Amino acid sequence: MLHDETILLDHGEGGAATARLVEQLFFQHFGSSGVPEDATILPGAERIAITTDSFVVRPVEFPGGDIGKLSVCGTVNDLVVMGAIPQYLTAGFLLEEGLEIALLDRIVASMSKTAQAAGVRIVAGDTKVVGKGDADRIFINTTGIGFVPEQRLLSSASCQPGDVILISGSIGEHGIAVMVARESFGISGDLVSDCQPLHDLAEALLDAVPTVRCMRDPTRGGVATTLLEIATASKVGMELREEYLPIRRPVQSACDLLGLDPLYVACEGRFLAVVPPEAAERALQALRNHPKGAGAQIIGEVVDFPKKLLLKTRAGGKRPLIALEGAQLPRIC
Repeated sequence: MLHDETILLDHGEGGAATARLVEQLFFQHFGSSGVPEDATILPGAERIAITTDSFVVRPVEFPGGDIGKLSVCGTVNDLVVMGAIPQYLTAGFLLEEGLEIALLDRIVASMSKTAQAAGVRIVAGDTKVVGKGDADRIFINTTGIGFVPEQRLLSSASCQPGDVILISGSIGEHGIAVMVARESFGISGDLVSDCQPLHDLAEALLDAVPTVRCMRDPTRGGVATTLLEIATASKVGMELREEYLPIRRPVQSACDLLGLDPLYVACEGRFLAVVPPEAAERALQALRNHPKGAGAQIIGEVVDFPKKLLLKTRAGGKRPLIALEGAQLPRIC
């Protein structure tokens, strides 16, 4: 019945229309514990990780994902890279009047499917509707809670000279897939977002190498900006090797056409990991033995000096990489 409708301001007024939307769409996909309450009481743990993020990607559906899948993966992965095991999510929806119910149903179903795949429960939520023109179809905020096992402590400030830098897969695929889907530019090819939850891949790595220094997912700002943040926190330098960077040809070609550097293009299904040198090969094999890490690669090392991020080029030069100023690609997450 709802599928033939569009979002109306009534859907956000807390009355009968809101109840129908919640019961016939959100509860259908997320499940219901019975009578809606203002908050959900959850079993606790000594070490709790919590994170929150908002998602405003345009278009809301793109090759390899949609804003619902992205909102779950982005928050789950922020927990994962802190060594946490994701458990719960909350979801807040900002809906524009006129949004098609059928589209909202697809997005919510995608969120539910992705949450199940990641082993997390969506336990609380909120919906607001704004007038036409006051938003861009749909925005989603997700807050994630996870539990961190005892003895596990990952920190961006813990890297040391000699450590090795790995990435779990090819670079730049999410940002380019969204940009091409939005603007087209006449570009065709195998351009699909890498958007995926990384809980199982991270656990495989941490099981094999409990001494992992830190992990980070290179979302906005891409690999280069994320590594600069780690280097700054640890007060070290880093050197990347250009020939080791896993960049698929369609992504590199699209970047060349658009004048973009793939090192600054966002990933949503990859993480960077810094490990002690003696654990580098073990870490690489642990990643490559998992389906989500088949494209993992050692891409560089931590150095004491200079305290910069440098790219050793194929020609033998060294190119300094600086933090991204502004948005190379807007509205991609």
